[in-house]
Amino acid sequence: MKYIDNTSYLLPLSSTVIDALKLLNELSGTSTTIFVVNANNCVVGTITDGDLRRSLVNGVSLLDGVDKVMHQDFTAFKNGKIDIATIRIARNKGIRIVPLLNEKGELTAVIDFNRLKSILPIDAVLMAGGKGERLRPLTLETPKPLLKIDNKCIIDYNIETLTQYGISNIHVTTNYLSQQIENHFSTPIATIHVKCVKEPKRLGTIGSTKLISDWQHSDILVMNADLLTSINLEEFYLCHSQSNAMLTVASFPYTVSVPYAILQDEDGNVTGLTEKPTYNYFANAGIYLLKRECLNYIPDDEYFDATDLIETLLNHRCKVKRFTINGTWIDIGSPDDFRQAQLLIKQHRQLDF
Repeated sequence: MKYIDNTSYLLPLSSTVIDALKLLNELSGTSTTIFVVNANNCVVGTITDGDLRRSLVNGVSLLDGVDKVMHQDFTAFKNGKIDIATIRIARNKGIRIVPLLNEKGELTAVIDFNRLKSILPIDAVLMAGGKGERLRPLTLETPKPLLKIDNKCIIDYNIETLTQYGISNIHVTTNYLSQQIENHFSTPIATIHVKCVKEPKRLGTIGSTKLISDWQHSDILVMNADLLTSINLEEFYLCHSQSNAMLTVASFPYTVSVPYAILQDEDGNVTGLTEKPTYNYFANAGIYLLKRECLNYIPDDEYFDATDLIETLLNHRCKVKRFTINGTWIDIGSPDDFRQAQLLIKQHRQLDF
């Protein structure tokens, strides 16, 4: 988790404006916000370099107390809880540094949204057990998630995306050439220790989630490890949680254009025709958010795909929601897909993946 977890941002309420300037100068390059604490070590205000400049222009003295320049009505995560509503308030106000306070109002961590996009209360599982047969010979000796695009493994793009959304409990399920993936994650990726779980046999695109027990949250993100996407995971989570769906499946718009006139008929009698019609669909993107209760519908030690789970939930009249990805999504399943991903990354190095 990309928190700034120390007390170097604290300034006593008894300090002067010049003390605040000195502290901000020491923090230069890491933060432009400091937190004022009272005698009980509770945060009572915030000061930015902009606050100090404006106050000095308005006649505040360097020897005046910091209470003359601090903001008492500041945005913070309170009672030790990080919530998306506060994240959005901070984002709308342009606030990038947000304190995390405990029940007493004491600073426990500083959260830097220059580094994070959000902080989502979910666990994540990346499915990395497939053989990648359509990509042979590239996958004869290398598992598909470890194939490199612009000198970075495919799966690492996804790990970095998860960490940008504050997701730290990440599992990767493996099967084919599993030792290579385990070796790859023997050291942290993007500061996160990724846990590998090896399937005893092929368990499909979601069956291996039953091998995991150390869940930390009530919602689980399951996704294929061999895709590239710029999906907004915060919007995905909000769609899932606000709809109270048992499972939400990410989808990608897919258009089919027929280059011929299509006949409509009844019992062989032509009733009309449509000239070169276009049909729009929503394709399964291989990314799912599900409540932990969904695991009860997944059999133990059996091959079970995510599509099997969706059908099972529908048969039990559980709510399944669709979320449309508004951005990039590439399923790297063929040599053409792999080449397209290579070109996309080279052309759009500034995009977030």
